[in-house]
Amino acid sequence: MSADSSPLVGSTPAGYGTLTIETSVDPLSSSVSSVRLSGYCGSPWRVIGYHIVVWMMAGVPLLLFRWKPVWRVRLRLRPCNLARAETLVIEIRDKEDNSWQLYTVQVQTEAISESSLELPAQVQAEDGRSQAAVGAVPEGAWKDTTQFCRNEEAQRKLRYYLFRGQRYVWIESQQAFCQVSLLDHGRTCDDVRRSCSGLSLQEQAVRKTIYGPNVISVPVKSYPQLLVDEALNPYYGFQAFSIGLWLADRYYSYALCILLISTASICLSLYKTRKQSQTLRDMVQLSTRVCVCRPGGEEEWVDSSELVPGDCLVLPQEGGLVPCDAALVAGECMVNESSLTGESVPVLKTALPEGPVPYCPETHRRHTLFCGTLVLQARAFVGPHVLAVVTRTGFCTAKGGLVSSILHPRPISFKFYKHSMKFVAALSVLALLGTIYSIFVLHRNRVPLNEIVIRALDLVTVVVPPALPAAMTVCTLYAQSRLRSQGIFCIHPLRINLGGKLQLVCFDKTGTLTEDGLDVMGVVPLKGQAFLPLVPEPRRLPVGPLLRALATCHALTRLQDTPVGDPMDLKMVESTGWVLEEGPAADSAFGAQVLAVMKPPLQEPQLQGMEEPPAPVSVLSRFPFSSALQRMDVVVAWPGAAQPEAYVKGAPELVAGLCDPETVPTDFAQMLQSYTAAGYRVVALASKPLPIAPSLEAAQRLTRDTVEQDLSLLGLLVMRNLLKPQTTPVIRALRRTRIRTVMVTGDNLQTAVTVAQGCGMVGPQERLVLIHATPPERGRPASLELLPLESSTAMNGAKDLGQAASCTLEPDPRCSHLALSGSTFGVLMKHFPKLLPKVLVQGTVFARMAPEQKTELVCELQKLQYCVGMCGDGANDCGALKAADVGISLSQAEASVVSPFTSSMASIECVPMVIREGRCSLDTSFSVFKYMALYSLTQFISVLILYTINTNLGDLQFLAIDLVITTTVAVLMSRTGPALALGRARPPGALLSAPVLSSLLLQVALVAGVQLGGYFLTVAQPWFVPLNKTVPAPDNLPNYENTVVFSLSSFQYLILAAAVSKGAPFRRPLYTNVAFLMALALLGSVLVGLLLVPGLLQGPLGLRNIADTCFKLLLLGLVACNFVGAFMLESVLDQCLPACLRRLRPKKVSKKRFKQLERELAEQPWPPPAEPAR
Repeated sequence: MSADSSPLVGSTPAGYGTLTIETSVDPLSSSVSSVRLSGYCGSPWRVIGYHIVVWMMAGVPLLLFRWKPVWRVRLRLRPCNLARAETLVIEIRDKEDNSWQLYTVQVQTEAISESSLELPAQVQAEDGRSQAAVGAVPEGAWKDTTQFCRNEEAQRKLRYYLFRGQRYVWIESQQAFCQVSLLDHGRTCDDVRRSCSGLSLQEQAVRKTIYGPNVISVPVKSYPQLLVDEALNPYYGFQAFSIGLWLADRYYSYALCILLISTASICLSLYKTRKQSQTLRDMVQLSTRVCVCRPGGEEEWVDSSELVPGDCLVLPQEGGLVPCDAALVAGECMVNESSLTGESVPVLKTALPEGPVPYCPETHRRHTLFCGTLVLQARAFVGPHVLAVVTRTGFCTAKGGLVSSILHPRPISFKFYKHSMKFVAALSVLALLGTIYSIFVLHRNRVPLNEIVIRALDLVTVVVPPALPAAMTVCTLYAQSRLRSQGIFCIHPLRINLGGKLQLVCFDKTGTLTEDGLDVMGVVPLKGQAFLPLVPEPRRLPVGPLLRALATCHALTRLQDTPVGDPMDLKMVESTGWVLEEGPAADSAFGAQVLAVMKPPLQEPQLQGMEEPPAPVSVLSRFPFSSALQRMDVVVAWPGAAQPEAYVKGAPELVAGLCDPETVPTDFAQMLQSYTAAGYRVVALASKPLPIAPSLEAAQRLTRDTVEQDLSLLGLLVMRNLLKPQTTPVIRALRRTRIRTVMVTGDNLQTAVTVAQGCGMVGPQERLVLIHATPPERGRPASLELLPLESSTAMNGAKDLGQAASCTLEPDPRCSHLALSGSTFGVLMKHFPKLLPKVLVQGTVFARMAPEQKTELVCELQKLQYCVGMCGDGANDCGALKAADVGISLSQAEASVVSPFTSSMASIECVPMVIREGRCSLDTSFSVFKYMALYSLTQFISVLILYTINTNLGDLQFLAIDLVITTTVAVLMSRTGPALALGRARPPGALLSAPVLSSLLLQVALVAGVQLGGYFLTVAQPWFVPLNKTVPAPDNLPNYENTVVFSLSSFQYLILAAAVSKGAPFRRPLYTNVAFLMALALLGSVLVGLLLVPGLLQGPLGLRNIADTCFKLLLLGLVACNFVGAFMLESVLDQCLPACLRRLRPKKVSKKRFKQLERELAEQPWPPPAEPAR
């Protein structure tokens, strides 16, 4: 991160004019690569000049300034020092396309009783996440006291601005604005725990001034405000201009219909916009009364909006909604976080441990209560209350960040949208040329000047279709509706089209590829330094440390007399037969206050010949499972025990590393591999006696580091996790269509490899290489080791997963797959950045990945220009789901803010569904865009032909074409559903491509030829009577020329709609769209009747009856030729043009980074086939 002055202001002191920050921001919040902050203040002369410009231009600049508020600021105000700025211009550059987005905000001031805030020493974030939004804080050491004002005059004022809900305050010593959530950055766990005494009223008032109220406010505009915003939209502005023009041209009926439709559309849009805002506001609005601690032991009930960081909450035992982010400092809570993560399993939260470690909500998730989550129950153990210290409020909370992402979604950089804007610009140029031509011919025909102006401008409304945005929106709405009917909910419809461009999909393993539940295969006990045979029923184990560890090392709790918690823990405890008790019953069983008591089964003795029945075991302390640490600990005691014992359960490699080497068998690695290679999930258990009193108070004072030292290995718990039946067919289908599949899991590497081979991610004969990286230590540089893995070895175990036999994907011996762990991924990112892209292009299995590493992986893949999808259960992959281009969360909730898509089906079948709908929607968008462009150009040709002879289409003729014919087919043609199967081909992303442009040009040429042919055939007839050119249109209607051109062009709108609505390969056949076919048949029949039956609606439409039946049949023959020609053109262009282009020019080399890497690896493979070692 660097700060420098803007080139616009030259060499200026710090804090002057513009502050530029180049930063790598948190991918969860934005795709920002840099921000610029510019200060402006009032200038009397500029204000006078501003008013003069507005007055001289009749207020037109006011409309421009509403669309471009930055122009108003730069015209009215002058650049100044940020310390004196009244208005700020925020410029944000998108890292994908380097485009800049500009915003203006007002600097606000507020009275404050103190101008400084005592805070702990700050720690600068290394990853730049402090710049996740717009907070221009340069590097440098923070002071223990944050000074907001320096001079005496400003001692009682706080300067700040609000941007996307976040508050940024002015830091005088840094001469920069800082996001308020960073003021507490660097606080240690000890600092947080010391805050449990609460804040005084004065401290609370100061902090509320600085941090603002604890409110996540969703703005809900009034109908008048929405009406102004909607009416001043450029789209409706263009329509208002068009309606005025049509009224001036005496097209009253058409103008009135468009006015009514536009009014109805605005009213519907206002209603939907306001309803959506109200729904979101009702969803996030949270106001409740909470109890807070005050110094001296006092308690006070306050409204949740009054909470500030540093307040200490007293949580009721019955639970309730959490109104802020808070660190739990006393007691335990069972929390439902499904509203944030989509994970339906309740999570146990324990008190924040002591220590000088910096507190971080993500790192300490198991000790943090997040805003909007539901506390199901709270239990105090040490002291009378369950206490939590407020750490973040308002939009700074996890919920606030998610709401902000909904209100301000990340902009989508999509080539189709950019090209569509360029194409509209090209149509505008064509309209200009047509206007020039129309002026020439109308002047030649001696049309009055006012008529020439109206007719010329009218041509603009013909060429640039006002209904284009609405027609394009219909495509995604149909796709969204079809997905909803299949149980897939989408909160960002624009992401549907991105689904059609996916090139790589990442999958979580547990609960996504494999079944949610785990079945206990058995336990491998340890005796001395040797493993004993597998014990299939753990309840048959002798009473000892291993059995007690299985019964107690978990985070289960009772909710309404039912054990709840992690499914693996439930299965583990169920296999022992022991029963969980909590509350007074647990305390009475142990004779003192404890967290929980595990009681042995009353019946069926566990081992014949026991001397005495096993005693209940009480849990005195817990260190919950951490995804980053991949283990959990408990401290337990039982009657008659001389001292408590600690039990540790977690990843075998990590637990073994914490154990005394003398307790780890020499064949540990071989035993572990024998089970993981067969696809089983293996958990290691260890124990350690603790030299403390067997009391809750003594156990609660223990630290995790103390517990996790010099452990003794007890054995291995082996669990079976079968693949879901749908997994292998879906993976096979994706690979067949050349969509890369990648597994990203927190499980063991060998288990992940086996699952990948079992489901077909890695074929039977495909090369698989394990990568192991070691960080630098003791003067040795970082090293990289490549270990080839024989596919057959793991495939033998993969058959036990129950799916390998059904995988019939044709193997590719040239395909190379890489498998690596999270630690290796971290070493590659830090020490081998140049090698990382090659690993990512071939990486298939990423195991032991922490949640933040999953997010980093998705972002690194996006840097290689992959369009990345992510599918997971939302438990520990929220960041990855949100960072991916298409994130799909498997959740029973109807919609989740974690990802754009939420699937209620509990399998990855939803992934090909989203891809098929995305391809269908994208292909339909191309078709609709082509049709709307062809419709405009067809009408453009008709009007130019009629202008040339000083006539035009009639009022009701325009109405029939635009509303009855075009609108009907444009809406119904989007109803065609997606193809039933995925193919290798992907829909093109570029609108300005040879096939699309060739189709448009040739179809327009065919349309012009047919219309001109019909016109000249009409003129050549012996019964033809020319129109009276001295009478202007529409007074010279009906006439033969108009009748023929209108009749032929009306047929052409239907022909073009059918021609561009092809089915395969991305959509179902045209005949499956029954409504569209019926509309074509009905409208076609009406048009045939208009042409053949005298008097049928010819009077109202201003058509002249043609008595010559042979000529009318000739016109129908011309229509038939047009029909055949249009379909032949589309077929030839689809089938022959690509082959011709490949012969005429060399194949276009893709500029995408991952494609370049694939070509490099094809020429020079890495890892080298003959070099399996380092």
